[in-house]
Amino acid sequence: MKNHDFKDLLASIDQARKIHSGRTKPGRIHLFHPVIVSRIRKKLHVSQANFAHMIGVSVDTLQNWEQGRRRPEGPALALLKVAESDPEAVIKALHA
Repeated sequence: MKNHDFKDLLASIDQARKIHSGRTKPGRIHLFHPVIVSRIRKKLHVSQANFAHMIGVSVDTLQNWEQGRRRPEGPALALLKVAESDPEAVIKALHA
């Protein structure tokens, strides 16, 4: 590692410490509005196994989403957003 890269790395670590301790505000804040998968599933009145089968994912994947270890992405996220706003449409569309 070059000397200037190492200095940049140390400066970044120092900045992270200041932000973490509250002495400095972060330059950017990314807001994430999570899809609450368990709430969506409960709106549909189905078990984890049935919901996972319905949307084409494994039960393990669904449990990871519900417990916050992973986040749904791509088509799964789009389907979950539709299910959140109109659960009956998803049930009708998926013939569940």
